[in-house]
Amino acid sequence: MEIDYSAYEPVVGLEIHIQLLTLSKAYSSDSTKFGGIPNSDVSVISLGHPGTLPKPNRQIYDFAVRLGLACHCDLTECNGYARKNYFYTDLPKGYQITQDTTPICRHGYVMIKNDDGTEKKIDLTRIHMEEDTGKSNHDQDPFSTLVDLNRAGVPLLEIVTEPVIRSGDEAYKYISEIRKLVRYLEICDGNMEEGSMRCDVNVSVRKKGSDKFGTRVEVKNINSMTNAKRAIEYEFKQQIDIIENGGVIIQETKSFDATKGETFVLRHKEGASDYRYFPEPDLPPVMLTEEFISKVKAAMPALPNELFKKYTEEFGLSVYDANVIIENKDIALFYEEIIAHTNNYKAAANWLMGAVKSHLNEYAITIKQFKLPAVRIAEIIALLDEGKLSSTVASLNIFPEMVKNINETPLAIAQRLNLIQVSDDQQILEFVKQAIAAFPDKVAEYKAGKKGLAGLFMGEVMKLSGGKADPKLANQLVRKMLEE
Repeated sequence: MEIDYSAYEPVVGLEIHIQLLTLSKAYSSDSTKFGGIPNSDVSVISLGHPGTLPKPNRQIYDFAVRLGLACHCDLTECNGYARKNYFYTDLPKGYQITQDTTPICRHGYVMIKNDDGTEKKIDLTRIHMEEDTGKSNHDQDPFSTLVDLNRAGVPLLEIVTEPVIRSGDEAYKYISEIRKLVRYLEICDGNMEEGSMRCDVNVSVRKKGSDKFGTRVEVKNINSMTNAKRAIEYEFKQQIDIIENGGVIIQETKSFDATKGETFVLRHKEGASDYRYFPEPDLPPVMLTEEFISKVKAAMPALPNELFKKYTEEFGLSVYDANVIIENKDIALFYEEIIAHTNNYKAAANWLMGAVKSHLNEYAITIKQFKLPAVRIAEIIALLDEGKLSSTVASLNIFPEMVKNINETPLAIAQRLNLIQVSDDQQILEFVKQAIAAFPDKVAEYKAGKKGLAGLFMGEVMKLSGGKADPKLANQLVRKMLEE
């Protein structure tokens, strides 16, 4: 029997865990740096020794409020902590300090853009604070599992969506949007390969048109957007196969094998009752004041969607140009620096995405490592707008010199190299007359209909002027004289 997968739709909710860019852990002064010697960044608190008391890291509240405001959430005034009780080898205390009934952020949403340019709202259930576990390594010893507790106690924010995602593509776009957002907010580096941003996907299926949810399966600790998409697409088909063959979906926790492109069972899924949540007795509730929220809000940077709207609606940039610029916060900041000195927004975008990005790629550096001040790009745009440089000379001759001599203005470089463009009508007209006089036979052919010969005369004009004639003006004069 052939299965009609198109009769079903996936129902997906995501849980994204982001590690916060604090210097110390959530409830102790241990370092949060990545890549340390195993079990070197630990203390009696993160190891869960009896009699030790946690102390909240104030920076976490700043970061959580930033994210909540960016996601249009309702903020919780009285934030209580809870213990989530379960035992794994990489959870030293035997419980995790988290939030249960009082998440710091409730509701809210994130907008994603579909391929056709339309937007979709991804509703959020909550964002709450918690601590990370350690890490179990299964591949360093063939006979033993090794535990590194450096990560134990690292502060996390968990972002939980409503089950409103309907495809692997939508999940990919949502995760990408969250990663971009946390990088703009400077609360997480979004590096999924290092585990500082991880994703759990909850997948069920139902017949199209039905409003009843199926039994969901959770796929844990996915480390890339592509793998999240693949895991959802695999689970979608697998669950339909089970249903169509008379089986029943079991609520399970799975992992994803990226090599095989398949999910596999880890354990039967726990429910909330299995975790035996109860209020954390060692941490009193923390109150968020209006003064604190206002202070965080005032320090918020411009966010990607705000910049996209400004660039497309106010500056007239294309959707493509705007998306390329806002994809990376540092690129967007450099663009903002350029346009602080020029109103030619399109030219600024072209230079950033053209000459500047080519230089970054050629030398394998980031925009932060690019030494040329943004004002220099604005200065070269001004020379182009004034007709003092041709675009070819600017990109091939001036820009490389600017990168070598970052303190020298493009005008000074152009003067030093004798590259200032000739824009004087009479001077260019003399070059045009000489070019036309040199090829009387070609003039006759042009007048007979071979209009493509205009390029020959233009080349001669540029040769006579040493490449400094204004191409636009020269072209106009060449055609005018040839048509006489």
